[in-house]
Amino acid sequence: MSIRFAAPPQAMSARLSEEQVRAFARRPANDDQEVGADEAMLRAALRHFADHGLAAASHARRRAETAFFAGDREAYRWWLGICRTLDRRMARELATTTKNAR
Repeated sequence: MSIRFAAPPQAMSARLSEEQVRAFARRPANDDQEVGADEAMLRAALRHFADHGLAAASHARRRAETAFFAGDREAYRWWLGICRTLDRRMARELATTTKNAR
Protein backbone atom coordinates (compact mmCIF):
# COMPACT_ATOMS: atom_id res chain seq x y z
CA MET A 1 0.00 0.00 0.00
CA SER A 2 1.42 3.36 -0.97
CA ILE A 3 1.22 6.42 1.24
CA ARG A 4 0.56 9.79 -0.35
CA PHE A 5 1.06 13.18 1.20
CA ALA A 6 -1.15 16.04 0.09
CA ALA A 7 0.36 19.37 1.05
CA PRO A 8 -1.91 22.41 1.40
CA PRO A 9 -2.24 24.44 -1.82
CA GLN A 10 -0.33 27.33 -0.30
CA ALA A 11 2.10 26.05 2.29
CA MET A 12 2.75 29.50 3.74
CA SER A 13 -0.94 30.17 4.44
CA ALA A 14 -1.16 27.14 6.74
CA ARG A 15 1.19 28.78 9.25
CA LEU A 16 0.28 31.30 11.90
CA SER A 17 1.86 34.71 12.14
CA GLU A 18 3.82 35.62 15.25
CA GLU A 19 0.93 37.82 16.40
CA GLN A 20 -1.52 34.94 16.06
CA VAL A 21 0.79 32.60 17.98
CA ARG A 22 1.11 35.15 20.82
CA ALA A 23 -2.67 35.66 20.89
CA PHE A 24 -3.35 31.92 21.14
CA ALA A 25 -0.61 31.42 23.75
CA ARG A 26 -2.34 33.92 26.08
CA ARG A 27 -5.64 32.04 26.04
CA PRO A 28 -6.02 29.46 28.84
CA ALA A 29 -6.30 25.84 27.80
CA ASN A 30 -9.06 25.14 30.32
CA ASP A 31 -11.52 27.80 29.18
CA ASP A 32 -14.51 25.44 29.25
CA GLN A 33 -15.78 26.52 32.67
CA GLU A 34 -18.44 29.20 32.76
CA VAL A 35 -17.42 30.42 36.19
CA GLY A 36 -14.40 29.03 37.95
CA ALA A 37 -14.96 27.43 41.34
CA ASP A 38 -13.15 29.19 44.13
CA GLU A 39 -10.56 27.37 46.20
CA ALA A 40 -12.81 26.73 49.23
CA MET A 41 -15.59 25.30 47.07
CA LEU A 42 -13.15 23.08 45.19
CA ARG A 43 -11.65 21.76 48.43
CA ALA A 44 -15.11 21.09 49.87
CA ALA A 45 -16.19 19.29 46.70
CA LEU A 46 -13.07 17.13 46.69
CA ARG A 47 -13.53 16.28 50.36
CA HIS A 48 -17.20 15.46 49.69
CA PHE A 49 -16.13 13.25 46.78
CA ALA A 50 -13.59 11.50 49.02
CA ASP A 51 -16.35 10.79 51.56
CA HIS A 52 -19.10 9.69 49.15
CA GLY A 53 -17.30 8.49 46.03
CA LEU A 54 -19.20 8.44 42.75
CA ALA A 55 -22.47 9.19 44.55
CA ALA A 56 -21.13 12.53 45.83
CA ALA A 57 -22.98 14.70 43.30
CA SER A 58 -26.29 12.96 44.03
CA HIS A 59 -25.71 13.32 47.75
CA ALA A 60 -24.93 17.04 47.35
CA ARG A 61 -28.09 17.43 45.28
CA ARG A 62 -30.21 15.83 48.01
CA ARG A 63 -28.62 18.10 50.63
CA ALA A 64 -29.32 21.15 48.44
CA GLU A 65 -32.95 20.12 47.94
CA THR A 66 -33.38 19.57 51.68
CA ALA A 67 -31.92 23.00 52.43
CA PHE A 68 -34.06 24.65 49.75
CA PHE A 69 -37.33 23.24 51.01
CA ALA A 70 -36.31 24.04 54.61
CA GLY A 71 -35.85 27.67 53.57
CA ASP A 72 -32.09 27.77 54.23
CA ARG A 73 -30.92 29.62 51.11
CA GLU A 74 -27.30 29.91 52.22
CA ALA A 75 -26.95 26.14 52.70
CA TYR A 76 -28.83 25.59 49.43
CA ARG A 77 -26.34 27.76 47.50
CA TRP A 78 -23.41 25.99 49.19
CA TRP A 79 -24.63 22.49 48.29
CA LEU A 80 -25.64 23.63 44.81
CA GLY A 81 -22.08 24.91 44.36
CA ILE A 82 -20.64 21.57 45.43
CA CYS A 83 -23.06 19.76 43.13
CA ARG A 84 -22.10 22.13 40.29
CA THR A 85 -18.40 21.47 40.88
CA LEU A 86 -18.96 17.70 40.70
CA ASP A 87 -21.65 17.51 38.01
CA ARG A 88 -22.70 20.63 36.10
CA ARG A 89 -25.63 18.99 34.33
CA MET A 90 -27.13 17.69 37.57
CA ALA A 91 -26.72 21.13 39.18
CA ARG A 92 -28.41 22.80 36.21
CA GLU A 93 -31.36 20.40 36.54
CA LEU A 94 -31.54 21.10 40.28
CA ALA A 95 -31.51 24.86 39.74
CA THR A 96 -34.31 24.54 37.18
CA THR A 97 -36.35 22.31 39.51
CA THR A 98 -35.99 24.63 42.49
CA LYS A 99 -36.74 27.69 40.38
CA ASN A 100 -40.05 26.12 39.33
CA ALA A 101 -40.85 25.10 42.92
CA ARG A 102 -40.96 28.69 44.21
